Amino acid sequence: MTPLHQLGEFLRQALQTIPLSAARVLFVGTLVALLIWILRLPRSATTSPEGAARWDENLKVGASLAIVIQILIYACL
Repeated sequence: MTPLHQLGEFLRQALQTIPLSAARVLFVGTLVALLIWILRLPRSATTSPEGAARWDENLKVGASLAIVIQILIYACL
């Protein structure tokens, strides 16, 4: 076995000790943090400067919806 194989085996065994529930919490937590960041963005950063003040021009709506759907999918699996 080469040193690279030994390193790979060590990493594989180390990563197998992480419980799947902890990995799920970290992954969903990252999505929740991203959602909070999106919601805290100022309106001027998510709309076009020359556009009218319509609700569908704010990119937060679509991004938030996409992230919420992902959170629901990964939290329920």
